[in-house]
Amino acid sequence: MTPWLLVLVAGLLETGWALGLKYSEGFTRPVPSVLTLVGATASFWLLSLAMKSLPVGTAYAVWVGIGAVGTALLAMAIFGEPASPLRIAGIALIVAGIVALKLA
Repeated sequence: MTPWLLVLVAGLLETGWALGLKYSEGFTRPVPSVLTLVGATASFWLLSLAMKSLPVGTAYAVWVGIGAVGTALLAMAIFGEPASPLRIAGIALIVAGIVALKLA
């Protein structure tokens, strides 16, 4: 797996474990709690593998950006969080930042 693919998968897993935190209800529900911890561990592990050959600042920022954008979009879709124009603009700015870092 290429380093950037590792970052992508790690970022998608970050989205999963971030949403899992909501479902775990403060780690009081066993199955969502375990899945959240497994997802977080896998996400960190894949990011660490990618950082063997990628710049730490860029890899970390892209990972966080993927997780933030994915979590925000899915929270709107799943939990009915507001999709205001300002929120959408903020997500677009995060995506623009990720693209800029990847191209730099």
